[in-house]
Amino acid sequence: MIRFKPGDIVQHFKRETLDPEAFAENKYVYRIIGIATHSETGEPMMVYQPLYGDKGMYVRPLEMFLSEVDHEKYPQIRQKFRFEKIDEGEMSK
Repeated sequence: MIRFKPGDIVQHFKRETLDPEAFAENKYVYRIIGIATHSETGEPMMVYQPLYGDKGMYVRPLEMFLSEVDHEKYPQIRQKFRFEKIDEGEMSK
């Protein structure tokens, strides 16, 4: 099940670990561009853009993008999924 559509704003679970300054810079906040298909393997890839730093375009395997947080490795994280949708009001800028 794909939980996101183009234009959605999402945060990576590591946003929970940020100090106030990095949080204010919208670190680990991204805009969903869409889903692409890997030209060699046919694997679906999520295309997304950070709303901080270089604001380039990135891809990640869709399965990984939609995966749950490894709570054994990151027991302090409350977020269930690696990326979760947020409202633009939850951004600092």
